[in-house]
Amino acid sequence: MNTSTKTALITGASRGIGRAIAERLAKDGFTVIVNYAGHAASAEDTVQAIVNQGGNAIAIQADVASEADVSRLFAQAKAINGQLDVVVHSAGIMPMAKITPAGITDFDKVIHTNLRGAFLVLANAAESVSDGGRIIALSTSVIAKSFPAYGPYIASKAGVEGLVHVLANELRGRNITVNAVAPGPTGTDLFFNGKSEEQINAIAKLAPLERIGEPDEIAGIVATLAGPDGSWVNSQVIRVNGGFA
Repeated sequence: MNTSTKTALITGASRGIGRAIAERLAKDGFTVIVNYAGHAASAEDTVQAIVNQGGNAIAIQADVASEADVSRLFAQAKAINGQLDVVVHSAGIMPMAKITPAGITDFDKVIHTNLRGAFLVLANAAESVSDGGRIIALSTSVIAKSFPAYGPYIASKAGVEGLVHVLANELRGRNITVNAVAPGPTGTDLFFNGKSEEQINAIAKLAPLERIGEPDEIAGIVATLAGPDGSWVNSQVIRVNGGFA
């Protein structure tokens, strides 16, 4: 894949892993669309960082759980270069809630954003990505751990992995790969939020490499899937976690 004329849309790209993916794909030569829901300043910071390094990027606001927003997002993204070659769905939320009656509000919120949002993004990607393109969704390695209070988040991401496998089959004949990348604990605001230093250190020790991952390490795997070396990887969940699970 010659990335010099390719366009990549990354949802949830204003911060964290999404931003690292946007910066890496821009470095690899893609024109990058930085999607964000509410953090406009962070999205513009991401765009400016890419431009400062000689890349091309534009920020487009859209709530991934909104049918109208996602439809508009893809129309605008496709219009930039007349085609859309790579879609990376990174947007998501992670409130903690135990499986109790009181947890249903958070469950509904997570499913709405993480699973409904993934369905909408993948559905629009299937219709918009050019033949020979790549679709990549972010999952999580915490699925294998079943930690208390992660129930809603794990349920949403398990659903995302299921959608990835089905979509890969539905796109038969178009030479489009559909994969998921499942990070382990990674040093982002989403991960650090609400955790004490003691909790963070304990989680870091769970992997044989005994540390928290870096967003750039996740972005590198996404870049491989989006680039020429990812052409024969399809319908897979790649767990990038230092042996965490």
